[in-house]
Amino acid sequence: MPMKPFFILVKCHLGQAYKVASAIAEAEIASEIYSTAGDYDLLVKVYVEDGDDIGHFVNEKVHCFEGIQDTKTIITFKAF
Repeated sequence: MPMKPFFILVKCHLGQAYKVASAIAEAEIASEIYSTAGDYDLLVKVYVEDGDDIGHFVNEKVHCFEGIQDTKTIITFKAF
């Protein structure tokens, strides 16, 4: 089945970025995790099966990690 990529910007509570990044990596739900500067601490690249509900994925698989303050999901479309 085709996979659909999307990105999640993660804002962590102060001092929690490495803990959150490690927890996401250990859960094996992301293909890539990057530290970022600015309003968000992490950029997480995720693939789901085409047709899967991205909102449910983020709510059930990402928001559960302790140390997350806020997220912003970026849904992708056709690659050029």
